[in-house]
Amino acid sequence: MGEAPAFCFDNLQNGFGLKPKGLETSADVGDKTFVIGGGADHDSTSYIGVKIYDKSTGKWVIPTVLGTKPKACKGHSAILLNEDRIMIIIRGSTPDDCIWFLEADTKYVKEQRKIWGTEVVAWSRGVRGDAEKPVVISGPSGVGKGTLINMLMKEFPSMFGFSVSHTTRAPRGNEKNGVHYHFTDRSVMEKDIKDGKFLEFASVHGNLYGTSIEAVEAVADSGKRCILDIDVQGARSVRASSLDAIFIFICPPTMRELEERLRARGTETEEQILKRLRNAEAEIEQGKSSGIFDHILYNDNLEECYENLKELLGLNGSAPTNHKPSPKGIDLPSNHSVSKIDNKILINCETPELEKASKNL
Repeated sequence: MGEAPAFCFDNLQNGFGLKPKGLETSADVGDKTFVIGGGADHDSTSYIGVKIYDKSTGKWVIPTVLGTKPKACKGHSAILLNEDRIMIIIRGSTPDDCIWFLEADTKYVKEQRKIWGTEVVAWSRGVRGDAEKPVVISGPSGVGKGTLINMLMKEFPSMFGFSVSHTTRAPRGNEKNGVHYHFTDRSVMEKDIKDGKFLEFASVHGNLYGTSIEAVEAVADSGKRCILDIDVQGARSVRASSLDAIFIFICPPTMRELEERLRARGTETEEQILKRLRNAEAEIEQGKSSGIFDHILYNDNLEECYENLKELLGLNGSAPTNHKPSPKGIDLPSNHSVSKIDNKILINCETPELEKASKNL
């Protein structure tokens, strides 16, 4: 990677230039050069910035940036992966903040370009280790999703982490902010959605619900497997994103059984119950026929459904004894270089004690 190619110096426009080596790096993706470093925009240096040089037009572009952005640093290394994303290794950072990925031309970014009508890039924090796929669990209200997830969390507390969703609805009963949901104002959530901070969001029964990228990253950073409890609209959005997950739909045995469960909760009016039942019929139809979900489970008997869920997740009815959380990151010295050989990334470190040491990722 290194500095931007020579042509960039001959085609500078709008006052853009490259900073000293390590502060700005570049990578070619198709007919565009992505220059990474400096501030996130014209008047801020709080985050690592991104600008794009379009070779076909000879112009610089400031893209719309989605996801949680890495903070500005004293330098970094960069290397292109799979011709569609760039791995960034930040110098002198904390172990849990040293590796980031910038999606430059992935399927998700291409879709977002169409939505935004402009150039788009997306940041995500790297996680070390063989993290298992997140689990997306969906189903109509009252089907027992929350109960099944709580059973998993109780039996496998060190393995699973619950992604806490955001919502604009009011808390119910003993619900606690940050535990059951992140309860927020509609204006705040709408702004965060516009800023690309949400992996998925949907309007359900007049309220906004969504899963922030930060919430999923927080679970992965803790070395746990993330569980997302979201509706069908949200599952469709996640399926279309870059997140590689297992999608499971929980179905009631009958609509009559679902109605009895909703009434037993005693938390909603007759009108609200009827609205949920109408929505449930539509969700069940989509869940069975849309191709979003990898598996469908019928919650006729809670214990049987739970055993089937564990089987799908490869738990075989008992907790593994050798599960250990993945390390949070990699300790790197300030001075290092990055190279790629076949499917391995080599980080060459230079320290007083060891002139050159290689670390495989």
